[in-house]
Amino acid sequence: MLKPTTNTAARNSTDRASLAERKAQLETRIEQQRIEVLVNAEHWRHATRGIDAFYHAVLRWKAPLYGIAGVMAWRSLRRPKGFRRLASRALGLAMTARRLRRIIK
Repeated sequence: MLKPTTNTAARNSTDRASLAERKAQLETRIEQQRIEVLVNAEHWRHATRGIDAFYHAVLRWKAPLYGIAGVMAWRSLRRPKGFRRLASRALGLAMTARRLRRIIK
């Protein structure tokens, strides 16, 4: 059976060496994880670029959109049949434009 070493200086230097080695390994892992997080964040930004552009466009046009919505709501309360007809024509025009854009591409 092995006896524990009584030389505390040798044991402390071994412990310090293993601690330093473990610390270096952990720092390497942390640095690798930081790099992975940065790469994943860039991929995320690239993937959501279209959604962000649409969101910022909506924010730019928020006040005019509120105004248009208010006028449309006011018109729909005054003349509901005329508003329905206008809304159906606008929807048909939007769908036709969308389909033409897809055909052209």
